[in-house]
Amino acid sequence: MSTSYETLLVEIDAARVATITMNRPQALNAMNTRMMQEVRDCFTGFHIDQDAAACIILTGSGNRGFCTGADLKERKGMDDSVWYRQHAQTQQMIRALMDCPIPLIAAVNGYAYAGGCEIALACDFIYAAEHARFALTEVTIGIMPGAAGTQNLPRAVGTRRAKEAILTGAPWSAAEAYEWGMVNKVCAADTLMDEARAVAARIAANAPISVRQAKRAVDKGSELPRASGYAYEVEAYYRTVPTEDRREGILAFNEKRKPKYKGK
Repeated sequence: MSTSYETLLVEIDAARVATITMNRPQALNAMNTRMMQEVRDCFTGFHIDQDAAACIILTGSGNRGFCTGADLKERKGMDDSVWYRQHAQTQQMIRALMDCPIPLIAAVNGYAYAGGCEIALACDFIYAAEHARFALTEVTIGIMPGAAGTQNLPRAVGTRRAKEAILTGAPWSAAEAYEWGMVNKVCAADTLMDEARAVAARIAANAPISVRQAKRAVDKGSELPRASGYAYEVEAYYRTVPTEDRREGILAFNEKRKPKYKGK
């Protein structure tokens, strides 16, 4: 898969943790059309080449903005037909994030507004710097959330709190996001990436097939009645049984050593 982009920085370390940085700091990492295309293409690449990384961290360049949504300067004067085409790419982008088979952590290092908040919500979980701020501001500029914000925020914080946030467009703090259950951990600004990398490395050290099957089961189960979700879990579990990693995990436990997983 490609690691060369105009608006993204992609690095994969020895622990197979990929760090993807949205890189338009002069615009607080607002998404122009090119960034939407590149985020889509990058995550499609991880879907195709699932061995490229074992865990992914998504963050923003600088210390002020994670992503402030669509670049409204680019949208000034945009006619309806172009807007529709751009939003079709937004849909592809957010689906690529939500469908990513590799665990995906948002490291929110500043403003996560509008589409930026929706990008964070599309990740598996969120670590946030103390100064991070979140908002779904779309109704204040004559549109509404269109990158699954009306779907993912209620699932994270509950319907009533999500309605208040979406219908007012008012921002909320990292501390409030943690209190509501949207953010998993609030970190000092200077330790955010270290803490995100630490949890990513811990995930990456586990059996890759097991991790991905467990992620799929949780995602699917959130959309199904409990009995149907459990049936899906059992099928996902059975796919781990014939793997080399399952045998290695049990052997390593009994030999009192760290397992060496191969994703097979």
